[in-house]
This record gives sequence, C-alpha cells and structure tokens, in this order.
Amino acid sequence: MKDEYIQNKIYTIRGKQVMLDSDLAVLYQVETRVLNQAVKRNIKRFPEEFMFKLSEEEHGFLTSQSVTLENKRGKHRKYMPNVFYRTRCFYAIRNFAQ
Repeated sequence: MKDEYIQNKIYTIRGKQVMLDSDLAVLYQVETRVLNQAVKRNIKRFPEEFMFKLSEEEHGFLTSQSVTLENKRGKHRKYMPNVFYRTRCFYAIRNFAQ
C-alpha cells in the first residue's frame, strides 16, 4: 500500500519529480502544518535542493487537475504548499523526525 500511495503522489513540477507537503504529512502520519512548522524551524536542514514552494499558478493547475485534494482538504490554503524533491524527501523527513 505505501509504495502504491507514494507512486500516486509523485508529480512532475518544473521538470522535477516532487511530493507535496500534505502527501508527505499523510505518509508520516503528522498534520501538514506540523511538518511545515518543523521545516520552518529547521530551514538550514532543508535548502533549495530539497524543496521549494509552489507558485499560485502551479497550485491552481494541480487543484484544477484534481491530483490533489481528493477529500477537499486544503482546497483554500492560506499559504502555497511546499514540495519536496522525490530523491530528497525521505531524507528530509528523517531530518524532521530528529
């Protein structure tokens, strides 16, 4: 189940394979806000080669394509989502857990 979940949550944005912060939060059973707070508190552990913030246009495209928000949570987010590069996201979460 986890492998299938992960494969379905990898998107190509800016030519890179990434996972949304909300999908990583589900995978690691934490709230998205908790994940993002940890990233913000430990920003030196998450440099640009680990993640970036979606633009409003990119976020709009994803939501219009229904690839996110299957249960409508997060449809009207106050802040644009962080996305983590696929090759780095599991390392990033290990950092989060420390």
